[in-house]
Amino acid sequence: MRDLHALPKAHLHLHFTGSMRHATLLELAERDGIHLPDALVAEWPPQLTAADEKGWFRFQRLYDVARSVLRTEDDVRRLVREAAEDDVADGGRWLEIQVDPSGYGGRFGGITAFTDLVLDAVRDASARTGLGMAVVIAANRTRHPLDARTLARLAAQYVDRGVVGFGLSNDERRGRTQEFAGAFAIAERAGLLLVPHGGELRGPEHIRTCLDSLHAGRLGHGVRAAEDADLLKRIVDTGVALEVCPVSNVALGVYSDLTSVPLPTLLDAGATIALGADDPLLFGSRLAGQYATMRAAHDLSDEQLAELARMSLRASRAPGELRDRALADVDAWLAAPDA
Repeated sequence: MRDLHALPKAHLHLHFTGSMRHATLLELAERDGIHLPDALVAEWPPQLTAADEKGWFRFQRLYDVARSVLRTEDDVRRLVREAAEDDVADGGRWLEIQVDPSGYGGRFGGITAFTDLVLDAVRDASARTGLGMAVVIAANRTRHPLDARTLARLAAQYVDRGVVGFGLSNDERRGRTQEFAGAFAIAERAGLLLVPHGGELRGPEHIRTCLDSLHAGRLGHGVRAAEDADLLKRIVDTGVALEVCPVSNVALGVYSDLTSVPLPTLLDAGATIALGADDPLLFGSRLAGQYATMRAAHDLSDEQLAELARMSLRASRAPGELRDRALADVDAWLAAPDA
């Protein structure tokens, strides 16, 4: 089998806080005397399930603790640099990292100052590692829709300056997705890619809402489109890409095991799939690991894995020259002798 770490690919579903290395979390917490729950220390990666409210509350609490260790500008730059280094080690050629500035604005001088910091850190990390990078600004669906409009206007200010998309994250069972349509209209007018979360913790009916109300061009997760043949056909026909994150699907209790993740159903229907790691800090698996688990769970051939990598690149907002070069390198990976 060919080395999946050498397979060129794009990473389109990685959350800012959740990209943190476990060792970095421990080091920063120790520096500032921050107590970490056992689930982030002795039990790492934590045993999670979001099948009920209690499970999601636990997941969110761990996420908030992880966010709290980022105290300085250097911490932010380190997180972004290490995320880039980890993607390069996994064969990444392009990364679209998703961040909610409202979660950090209070500590870093406001959402605009924090966005400037993140974008500067992205430029620096890209120059250091050679990884192409961009940012997706995401609103939090547990906050008021007016907050999302503020973030959409913020994202629109950075079009062509490092921000390529606008998303909507957190527990998709919370809030009313339709109420965020105004924010997504602002982002759409600015030419940003619209990438709300949908179709993981809720099923096909919520995917339809994301398509109809938010005009999603890519779906964060979207894996449960496999449950509705008509919906899946619509997704294929309209070219909406799905950011499928297998390891987090299982960790959060959406599927019982990796063999139950319906990747073959999606691929057989002709869907565009971009595998993503979601939150490696909490799920313990990075980008190449998603390809490895799906190879093992579904006996995927190298040809199928190469096509997954191609789809990730085509679904990205990577510059044309970078994308074409990476696609050619995917072909070279596949043409090389099988080790």
